Amino acid sequence: MTDTPVSEPAGRAALCIEYNGASFNGWQSQKSHATTTVQETLEKALSEVADHPVSLTCAGRTDAGVHATGQVVHFDYRFERPATAWLRGGNSILPPEVAIRWASQVSPDFHARFSATARRYRYVIYNNPVKPAIFSGLVSHHYTRLDAERMNEAGQALLGERDFSSYRGAACQSSTPMRNVMALSVQRQGELVIMEIEANAFLLHMVRNIAGVLMEIGEGRKPVAWAGDVLEQRDRTRAGITALPHGLYLAGVSYPKSCGLPPMPEGPAFLYP
Repeated sequence: MTDTPVSEPAGRAALCIEYNGASFNGWQSQKSHATTTVQETLEKALSEVADHPVSLTCAGRTDAGVHATGQVVHFDYRFERPATAWLRGGNSILPPEVAIRWASQVSPDFHARFSATARRYRYVIYNNPVKPAIFSGLVSHHYTRLDAERMNEAGQALLGERDFSSYRGAACQSSTPMRNVMALSVQRQGELVIMEIEANAFLLHMVRNIAGVLMEIGEGRKPVAWAGDVLEQRDRTRAGITALPHGLYLAGVSYPKSCGLPPMPEGPAFLYP
């Protein structure tokens, strides 16, 4: 098929991306080519389909080892393509660790980051004295019994628009520590303890720092009120350890209905048989 160039750009596409982050050095492309990132892997594949270099903008950057089932990206293209071309063509090129879940043509003013109204993360803990083998790299492991009800109760102190300095990574570049946590829940599913948190945006390591605090509470080492006490201190040194990245998933991003995007898939898949 011969492409007929049109005005630049011809359009904008949005994609929902799933990836296993275990073998990637996070989302964002690095200056050094010694590491592989999700962004550069996707851009390389989509550039082949687009027949020109593609630059992606994502809803939220993820760290090394962190996974996604509902990452959203957008990019502009210069040659007309149906949405199915990005889905099928991209997936035929991408490695097994990355998949496009859906593709949608969007208006030129759609922005994967700035049009989003909320992000949702899941942190999955395998709570068993013996480490997992099959789920290695896909879940966090905690060998001491966790009380999910205590963790859930403690997490309610973090709801609302608050100063999350105590749960903020030292290298965070955000201009403000204020974030609005809309929902936080912790529940047990067999040997899995699942924390789900939704906010307008997140600070560096915020979810993992919250998980670390809630696990200390679930273990009984700290009282239920400790999560709220840490928040009020506005001091990172008052909190616990940063939980490992393996069990963290960017599970979905919310947008206004006017954006016309397909629904987010639930994930990770082993939680939803």
